[in-house]
Amino acid sequence: MLNLPLQPRYVLPPLCLIVLSTLLASLGMNNELEFNRPLIEQGQLWRLFTSQFVHANWVHLGLNCAGIALIWLLHGEYTTPKQYSFNIALLALWCGLGVYWFCPTITIYTGLSALLHGVIVWGAIKDVTVGLKSGYILFIGVWIKLILEQVNGPSAEIGQLIQSTVAVDAHLIGAIGGVILAVPLVVKHIKNDTKHS
Repeated sequence: MLNLPLQPRYVLPPLCLIVLSTLLASLGMNNELEFNRPLIEQGQLWRLFTSQFVHANWVHLGLNCAGIALIWLLHGEYTTPKQYSFNIALLALWCGLGVYWFCPTITIYTGLSALLHGVIVWGAIKDVTVGLKSGYILFIGVWIKLILEQVNGPSAEIGQLIQSTVAVDAHLIGAIGGVILAVPLVVKHIKNDTKHS
């Protein structure tokens, strides 16, 4: 039987993220919140952060909500509401800044997928630090996916579904953010290993 993280402290944070993104989609807030390079350069800096929470269409939102649910299934018990909020907020800012700095050809950008790559990488590293070998498999799997995206380019099929080009460079930026976010986990793990050896 599956041991799902069903306690409110594990369910509410990802549910709030889904509700927030769905609410913004329902209100049609893309024009006000999406990553829009010319408008950011005119001073609308909030778009660096808010662009992660709006989506190109309902299919795009649905795919990302499925990603949120998958991460909850895999790693829901690892975070408190405070830790979850911190991870999401920091990765949202990191991804927005990363797209701005390192992807000069991206003019318009939306979606949670880059941020979610960071969250799943953080979770894979957390798996490793608590002794789960599956963490290595997940970590390697994510990086194989990212390398294939870099080599082959964005998926045309997904692009058609979401009516937008998949921003594979943003996925890479998000995953790097997840590694950086996990540095304290690794340091703590190494310190604990040193104490017990």
